[in-house]
Amino acid sequence: MIKQYKLRFYNFKLVILLTAISLFGVQLVASASPDLRNKQLLGVVMGLVLLVILSLMDYSWILNFQWIMYGFNLLMLIGVRLFGSEAGGASRWLDIGGFRFQPTELSKIIIILFFAKFFMDHEDDINTFRVLAESVLLLAVPLALIYAQPDMKNTITVTIIFCILLYIAGLSYKIIGGAILIAVPLLIIFLSIVVQPDQTLIKDYQRTRIMSFLYPENEEYQEDIEQQNNSKTAIASGELVGKKLTGDDQVSSVNAGNFVAENQTDFIFAVAGEEYGFIGCTALVVLLLLISVECIRMSLRAKDLAGKIICCGIGSVVAIQSFLNICVATGLAPNTGTPLPFVSYGLTSLVSLFIGMGLVMNVGLQSSTYNKELKRKEIDKKEEYL
Repeated sequence: MIKQYKLRFYNFKLVILLTAISLFGVQLVASASPDLRNKQLLGVVMGLVLLVILSLMDYSWILNFQWIMYGFNLLMLIGVRLFGSEAGGASRWLDIGGFRFQPTELSKIIIILFFAKFFMDHEDDINTFRVLAESVLLLAVPLALIYAQPDMKNTITVTIIFCILLYIAGLSYKIIGGAILIAVPLLIIFLSIVVQPDQTLIKDYQRTRIMSFLYPENEEYQEDIEQQNNSKTAIASGELVGKKLTGDDQVSSVNAGNFVAENQTDFIFAVAGEEYGFIGCTALVVLLLLISVECIRMSLRAKDLAGKIICCGIGSVVAIQSFLNICVATGLAPNTGTPLPFVSYGLTSLVSLFIGMGLVMNVGLQSSTYNKELKRKEIDKKEEYL
């Protein structure tokens, strides 16, 4: 349902931030893999068009279809299990008419929308066992399908986002404290099991990534940490302004040397460090931070709890994925394969994030200030009619 809004309520600052970081991403993708430049640029254009359309649609009207969205989400994830194409030992993609689509990226946005409506409907009884149990069960179904792909990183990401949504919805601090007391011992037990060579909880390649991070000095894990070591070398080689701006034509550790695989996705931050140095990396971090902060700012203007949850949820996706990607590129976390939002190559991730941002902008448009002005105009019209 398209609504008319005044331009002065439109968040042009967020549009500028998103455009700036996306175009920066196009340049970095072109540096990493020139043949992907046009595809990434197409993704940016598609994303901006969808952002504008969704920003003018009433998110409250969209949330009326929460169960349809939930069912569609399950169908997508089941489709991956039945018909998904495999790459890198995992089936996470669907090929539709020559277009490769990763449903999990859109699934994160749908899950946020679904629980925004669910938690708003249960705003008064959110801390009851029945509502919490229902929400966990509703999350468990898509989460199990994501985990089965296997996709550990997005399983963890979605779980963290769900916890954030619960907190924003008004979860009691007593329940939060109890959950932490249970979660910490379980995490310790989980880690103590997965480090064992004969464990069956996670895949062997996932265990190897964890072990190489915990024991990087062990010779058997040298090949596994080589990517991250080369990534750190690439970032350091850019120094202050990077090789692109200084015109340094020496062989680079990321692009010309091809010493880091998937530098257009997982290690795009290394490309930024090498080509644009400390200044380029700082610019990326600041842009991502400002986008996340702007989402939080929009949540403070939301007319209802659902709008607040949508803004904080989308902002959390950007913040969490940015944190994970940069930590991996700098060796502060095990390799997860998490893309850098709006920067890494991947049309599904890019367009899905723009969809989320369009909804955030609509929440901002329907702020209390705007709604008060609409009501004032309606009253004035009635008075004129009388």
